[in-house]
Amino acid sequence: MAELAELENPKIREVNVKHGDDHGVNLTQLRAIAKRLKVQQELAEELWETGDSAARLLAILIGRPKAFTRDALDTMLREARVPKVQDWLVNYIVKKSPHADELRVLWFDDPDPVVASAGWALTAERVVKKPESVDLAGLLDTIEGQMKDAPERLQWAMNTCLAQIGIEHAEYRVRALDIGNRLKVLEDYPTSPGCTSPFAPIWITEMVNRKTDK
Repeated sequence: MAELAELENPKIREVNVKHGDDHGVNLTQLRAIAKRLKVQQELAEELWETGDSAARLLAILIGRPKAFTRDALDTMLREARVPKVQDWLVNYIVKKSPHADELRVLWFDDPDPVVASAGWALTAERVVKKPESVDLAGLLDTIEGQMKDAPERLQWAMNTCLAQIGIEHAEYRVRALDIGNRLKVLEDYPTSPGCTSPFAPIWITEMVNRKTDK
């Protein structure tokens, strides 16, 4: 914790706060610490319990995904209110856990939109890797009816799911593009040069074109 405190940078914190994060540690430096520590499950659990966001990010990097119980991951996700912590927890731990699909189902319709967004993030991965395990048409129905007015993080996860359906499944592409064009979610999202817009119709078209070029 002392080492993490020394890495605190006010300018980094200022930028992070604008995105809802509450730490000022350079993530490259944080990854260097994790590389030095290697996997240490007990330390990871202790770091998580501090409640400090930088410590929790480090905990995720040195934790062993298969060592966390389903209930532990559920509790951790509900505690992870900081966007970066939630994102890393889902992508680096939950997705590699044997409990991933059970948690996906548990979280998908949770009344807490932050928790539900994790369920949608896991579902978006299923759309790509195991589409036979999800109802693609049903997902599009839900996205069409709820994404426009969904809270920010849930909306982002739904939009990702919409884009992945359009990218990966040609039979649903026209409908996915239509939903994106009508709802206009993230249409005006600022995108850096060289990056693909998260606006679903642009995202879908760009990624399909890349696949076609290959």
